[in-house]
Amino acid sequence: MKKIIAKLSLITILTIASTALLAQGPPDPPGDPSTGDDPIGGGAPIGSGIAILLGLGAAYGGRKVYHYWKSQKEELEE
Repeated sequence: MKKIIAKLSLITILTIASTALLAQGPPDPPGDPSTGDDPIGGGAPIGSGIAILLGLGAAYGGRKVYHYWKSQKEELEE
């Protein structure tokens, strides 16, 4: 019975304490995009990032195909 009361009191204390622990609000929005600053959402180019992800995906797929082909070749030799 003491264990149940201890667990319930711990859960109650943590639940009450968590309502006071609020996250920090979002930052102020960036400047006006028409003034020449970065556009809303940032000004990082995404073209090269997409190319890197496609290249890594192709390399991973090629590796999986190679290992599959190698395992099939070993099974045929046995």
